[in-house]
Amino acid sequence: MTIVINHAVLHILDFNSGLTVYSDEELALEDSIQTFLLKHIEKSWGSQSAKPGQFYEDSVFQQHLQKYTAGELSFIAFSKEIGKTLEQAFTHAEEMASADVIVADVRIDDVPQLVVFKSNSHMGYTHQVQQLEGGGFRNEIINHYAIMPNLTQRMDEFAFINPETQAISVSAKKYTIDGNAIYVLPEILLECSLTPSPQEAVKKLQKTAQKVAEAYGQDEVAAATAAKSYVAERLEQEDTIDLQAAGKEIFQGSPAMQADFQEAVTDAGFTAPVQVDREATLKKVCKHKLKTDTGIELTIPTDYFDNTEYVEFNNNEDGTLSITLKHISNIINRA
Repeated sequence: MTIVINHAVLHILDFNSGLTVYSDEELALEDSIQTFLLKHIEKSWGSQSAKPGQFYEDSVFQQHLQKYTAGELSFIAFSKEIGKTLEQAFTHAEEMASADVIVADVRIDDVPQLVVFKSNSHMGYTHQVQQLEGGGFRNEIINHYAIMPNLTQRMDEFAFINPETQAISVSAKKYTIDGNAIYVLPEILLECSLTPSPQEAVKKLQKTAQKVAEAYGQDEVAAATAAKSYVAERLEQEDTIDLQAAGKEIFQGSPAMQADFQEAVTDAGFTAPVQVDREATLKKVCKHKLKTDTGIELTIPTDYFDNTEYVEFNNNEDGTLSITLKHISNIINRA
């Protein structure tokens, strides 16, 4: 991935002290600042938990974006509009979370993207040096409120907007405003609709398969495994998951179960194929994790799950289950 940062600015929304500071100059894109921005853009870009979005026809943000792209609005002025919209929203929120707002104009693999990062202020410990009246120094450990996420963490909330295609990708949290739970970034700032994320699609696929199987007295574990197998097989050919078609593959031979599955995923909003990151998704579905009521945990490759040459599930006369693992030539202790 190649990331080029053209412009970046930091605005501070500190509701604890009542100090809101809008920067009149861009961040100096060098050394630690550039490293910080590059790492967080890289971590957030392509996140499977981010939801695709589409602007409403009357989106004010989209209008400002078009003016910025056309050169009618400067980067700093555009970024201040973003900060002020967020400030107005959070002054009416029950959770008045102080935050740092970073706006950046970047190119990712030569594709333009406008990036909005919102980092809620976190408590953290740091040092403080005090000079003593009689000379000398005293070092202390203090609680510092405005701690930004380090390079191994993700930003609390973010949005990527392609100014050319108008494609949107958003990861946002809900806040209570005037008694209503609202996703501030997409609903108030961007003014866009959202569709389910790739991560939600995979989870919904497995959970729905389990619920349908349970309703018909079938094996829930087998249904969840079949769902993972469906995802793995589909991703061998393309990078989308079609939940509408999944039920026919998972519940072959049972039109009633297929119909219930399709109804459930349609009600959840999965009416069209969902594009996913093939590599990241395959890592999640290539293994099946089990935990028994006795506390024993197993991780079994999905390809082996239905292969009785390696794993066999048996129903005992007393109503319990037994799991037999076969053809093991070596066991490694990973404690």
